[in-house]
Order: sequence, then C-alpha cells, then structure tokens
Amino acid sequence: MSETRDDSTGGGRPTPRPGRGTDGRHLVAVLALPGFPPFELGIPSRVFGSAVDEDGAALYEVVVCTADGGPVLSDSGFTLQPAAGPEALTAADTVIVPPTHAMPELALGGPLPPAVAAAVAGIRPGTRLVSICSGSYVLAAAGLLDDRPATTHWNLAQEFRRAYPRVRVDEDVLFVDDGDVLTSAGVSSGVDLCLHLIRRDHGAAVTNRAARMCVVPPWRDGGQAQYIDRPVPEPTVATTTATRAWALERLAGPISLNELAAHARMSLRTFTRRFRDEVGMTPVQWLTAQRLEVARGLLESSDLPVDLVAHRSGFGSANSLRQHMRASLGVSPIAYRRTFQPHAAA
Repeated sequence: MSETRDDSTGGGRPTPRPGRGTDGRHLVAVLALPGFPPFELGIPSRVFGSAVDEDGAALYEVVVCTADGGPVLSDSGFTLQPAAGPEALTAADTVIVPPTHAMPELALGGPLPPAVAAAVAGIRPGTRLVSICSGSYVLAAAGLLDDRPATTHWNLAQEFRRAYPRVRVDEDVLFVDDGDVLTSAGVSSGVDLCLHLIRRDHGAAVTNRAARMCVVPPWRDGGQAQYIDRPVPEPTVATTTATRAWALERLAGPISLNELAAHARMSLRTFTRRFRDEVGMTPVQWLTAQRLEVARGLLESSDLPVDLVAHRSGFGSANSLRQHMRASLGVSPIAYRRTFQPHAAA
C-alpha cells in the first residue's frame, strides 16, 4: 500500500461554524464545466446531501454552478441549466471542481478560459478547494497546486506532471488531503474524498450514516493504491472475502496469519498471495487499517480511556495504539479525540 497523503492527520480541522449556506449550513459549490461527466458532477450532491445530524437535519447545502451562470453541455449529450453562477463560488465554504473533457489546452499547461479564470479568482481566501479526477487540471492551471502534493487519475499522471511541473504528483493514491486543498483520483475516489471531508467535519457517525444512504463503504484510506492490475477471479476460485468478514468480528483479539489461512482453507502462501491480489495490501496491513478505523471511531464518539480504546480495537496497549496512530495519521490518540471532542479529558 502506498503512503497515505493526508495532511489533516485523519481528523483535520473542524469546519468553522456557522457556514455560509442557509441556516448556517456548510455551503458546497460544485463548478460544472463544459464537457463534464454526469457521474462525477453528481457525486458531491449525492454524498454531502446524505450527511445529516442525529435529528435528520441536513448539514450541507450543495449548489451546482457554472463560471458565467449559463448552461453547459455535458460529455453525454445533454445540457445542464445551473442553479447559480460564479457568485456561488464566492459565497462557498467548499468549492469542488469535477472533471471536464472539453478543455484540451489544459493538458498542455495552457491557460484557463477567461470566464473560468475569473470565476476561480473570485473564490475567497481560506475557502476549501477540492478536485475530482481531472478537475485537478483546473486547480493546477490556476496556480493553486503549485508546490503542493496532489493526485489525479492514474492514466493522466504523466501528462499532468509534464503540463504542471511544480505540482508534486502522486498517482498511487486515492486522494491527497493537503489541508485546505484536496485532490482525488478518478470516479469512485471522488466518493471517498467527499466522505473523508464529512468525517473531517463531523466524525465517523455522520459519515457512516451518509455512506449507508449511498450504499458505499464508509472509508477507504486515501493512501490505498488507485489501480491494481489483476484479473477478476473465476467464480470457482476461492476468495478471502468470508475470512475478512470473520476477522472483522474478532478485531479486539489477536489474529494470526495462520488462523486467517486456516479459516480460508488455504495454505499460508496461497492465502497471502490471494489476499494481496484481492485487497491490494498484505493481511497484516489490512488488519492494522481496520483496527485503526475502530480506534478512530471510538475516539471520535466515546469517552473511553485510551487504554480501553486500544484493547477494544485490538492493539493491546495504549503505547501500541499511539505508535500506530502516529505512524499512520501523525497524531496521538488524545490529540485526535480533541479534534472531534474539544472538551474531552486527557
């Protein structure tokens, strides 16, 4: 598994409240550009629109806009009439730029069209900026990714690197969180990044509810590899799916590789190879990632002592949990908890 690029330390800075949307909600502006793919354009509205508090109240307001307020043609042959123009970008707390397939000049490092450049220039300083897939070209062309880590679709990485040499491109990850500027790879990683932002803002419980409404996994590590070149297993070939489900129910206790292989009824060598082929990481890396996810949820939503959090998540000791959290997220358990519970006891 490639290194996670997430400078928010997994929890990030909570979004300032109130937001600029209706009733103080966090306002998300989605910039629709000519040649937009409908799926990617719809991701923010679907995911952020599913984020609600315990009473069912919406936590975000999502507005789709264009650079000049006029309609734009998708890459699928239909025209979108936006709800707003560039004023939505100026008012937004978060601006999201989905990809475009109608600006080939950006692939050569060319300038943004004047209307788009003016609209992007009108975004307030401090606004959170997000790109999905080749939306990163728009941010790069505006100079907003200069000397920053970023990602884009793996198939565009070499072209992107040539066009924007000042951007520190990492094509081996699903998304990069550089604090106030975040970039994601192609298609489904845009879903992952939107869920990551909800978690930064509101924690695991809200994110899990949103993911459940969207029928998607609530968490994929940003450092997970974008693309693993492997064939789809034949239906008759045994997989590790059932063993992973079995392990998830036993994370609090020790789980050895031999136990995993035995449950899957495979030799250790076959199990390890097949697991990596299916998941993209080793069984040990996967177990650690799942335990970190359990620990993060407990730190976000409970007042359990760190020792007990470590025990329930399978790390055994607070020291082990601290080591793993610092290595993966760059933050201690107590500091992570205070991101979501500012008044929590040490």
